[in-house]
Amino acid sequence: MASTTFIKLILVIVTFSVIVIWGAFGTVSQAISTSEVALYENEAVYQVGQDDYVGSETCKACHEQQFDQVAKTIHGKLGELTGWKGKVVGCEACHGPGREHVEGGGDRTKIKIFKEMDTKAVSESCLTCHAGRENHNNFRRGDHFRNNVGCTDCHSAHGSTFGPEKAGSITFANDASRDRPTLASRAMLIAAEPQLCMSCHTETKAQFSKPFRHKVLEGTMNCSDCHNPHGGFESKQTRVALGSDQSCLRCHTQMQGPFAFEHAPLKTEGCGACHTPHGSNNPKMLKRSSVRQLCLECHTNIVNVELDPNIPTGPHTQTSIRTQNCTVCHSQIHGSNSNKDFFR
Repeated sequence: MASTTFIKLILVIVTFSVIVIWGAFGTVSQAISTSEVALYENEAVYQVGQDDYVGSETCKACHEQQFDQVAKTIHGKLGELTGWKGKVVGCEACHGPGREHVEGGGDRTKIKIFKEMDTKAVSESCLTCHAGRENHNNFRRGDHFRNNVGCTDCHSAHGSTFGPEKAGSITFANDASRDRPTLASRAMLIAAEPQLCMSCHTETKAQFSKPFRHKVLEGTMNCSDCHNPHGGFESKQTRVALGSDQSCLRCHTQMQGPFAFEHAPLKTEGCGACHTPHGSNNPKMLKRSSVRQLCLECHTNIVNVELDPNIPTGPHTQTSIRTQNCTVCHSQIHGSNSNKDFFR
């Protein structure tokens, strides 16, 4: 009988202990859940100084227009991407903790306002998330960053004012293609290419007014097909080294070797040795208006050089050089598999 009473007493004590512990746990859980206003919306608790954050819904109370605009962008809809494992961005991810701003009645000195910040400081804020992407890793080494051109000179963190976002719909892709027409809205550009680029690069815009040009103004291709606006190690922020010509050969595949006999400038300097990429007065987009003028820049000793006696046209003379283009005979100028002098 005594043992039965003792067992019952033990059970009562254990039950009471469980209730006390569970109640304490519930109180802690409730305390944590009430402060889940993280730097990023899908991060349960921001571990350092979470009490300084108020959450995007609090921001919405005053900034409803901006809140609704961001909600339509890729920033606002990252959580809807299939397979997305990254952070979902909230207002304070970019603007910093908002508690002092709110408690100060909207004190502008207590929050990050991009329009009032140094260009490089704004870019560093963006790079907190975007520096991990392959396309942005070299931004600090690029001409744009060095010349104080920052992220918000081309992008709007709250979304574009044109394109699909304006209507409240957006098409997502896990890896956005530069060639898709929805680039401007998905990249959150403030204007579409090429108008955006040419608003600064006015000297390049003038080249596209020449009679022979790449069809950028016509919308057939974009500046970013050849240039990486986010920087890199190469001159002019080209996507590949100027001498490797991979950007050119993506389209001009018929010029790609290897050849048994290669033209030295093409091999060492690349397409840019003879061609200008933006626009030219020459149908082949050469740097000079005529082929022979361009050839004679390197082949200065070609005058009066005797040719093979079996060739009936005789030597290169001043007359022949002035009246004929070199490519009349040397037509395979990009390379040949049959003749070292690039004859047809």
